[in-house]
Amino acid sequence: MMRPDPDPLHERYSASQFRALAAPHVLTDATENFDRPHFGDFAWQQQLGEAVAAGRRTGRIRPAPRLKNDPRRFRDAAVLMGIVDHGDEASLILTQRTAHLNDHAGQIALPGGKIDEADSGPIAAALREAEEEIGLDRQFIEPIGLFFPYLSGTNFRIVPVLAIVRPGFQLTPNPNEVADVFEVPIRFLMDDANHRIGSRVWEGKERYFYEMPYQQRYIWGITAGIIRQVFELLYAPVFGVGEAET
Repeated sequence: MMRPDPDPLHERYSASQFRALAAPHVLTDATENFDRPHFGDFAWQQQLGEAVAAGRRTGRIRPAPRLKNDPRRFRDAAVLMGIVDHGDEASLILTQRTAHLNDHAGQIALPGGKIDEADSGPIAAALREAEEEIGLDRQFIEPIGLFFPYLSGTNFRIVPVLAIVRPGFQLTPNPNEVADVFEVPIRFLMDDANHRIGSRVWEGKERYFYEMPYQQRYIWGITAGIIRQVFELLYAPVFGVGEAET
C-alpha cells in the first residue's frame, strides 16, 4: 500500500490528504469494526495519568484490545466526523449542545447519537443524526468509513464515521439539541501543540482527558479524545508528534 505523500506541505490539511491518510484505517463492515482494538476513557486513563505524573507530554497512546467477555454493557452510538472540503484548508464540523440537556449540556460535540434499530449501521445513524441535529443534507456527505471505536466512561461504544463534506450546504440546527454549529480548521486540530491533558475529580477519582481550547470554544472529553485518536493514527505517523508541554 502506498504511503500518503506529505508533500507539498500546503496540502497537509486538505480534505484529499485526510481521505488518503484515513483510507488504510477505516472499515465499512460494522460487525468487524466493533471487534477492533478500541480507544477511550478506559484505555487512556492510566496512560494519561502516568504522563502527567512524569511531567511530560504523552507521545503515542496505545490502544486497548477489544475484550470479548467484557462484562460492561455498552450502548452503541455513531458520530459524524465531517471534514469540509475547503481546498488546502479543510475544517471539521462541530456543535455546541444546548444548556438544558440532561447529558453533556453546553459541551462541544460531533453530530451524532445512539444507533437505532431502524438504522442499517453506524454510517446510516451518523447521517440521520446529522440531518436531525443540524440539518446537514446527506447529499453533501461522502462517507470514507468507520474508525476505531471509542469507549466512554458513560458506557457508550462510539463509532466515528469519517466523511468528506462538500461545501454549499445550508444548516438548520435543532434548537432543542444544538445551540450553535461551527467549524474548526484541521490545521489547528491536527497540531499536537494544541492538545493538552486536563483533569477533574469525578466520583472521588482524578480523571484525565484531552482538551483543545479553540478561540472561545472549549473542546474536551469524548470529542477531544476522538480527535486525538485520529491525529495519532493518521497524522502523527506521517508528520510526527511535537514536544509541547502540558
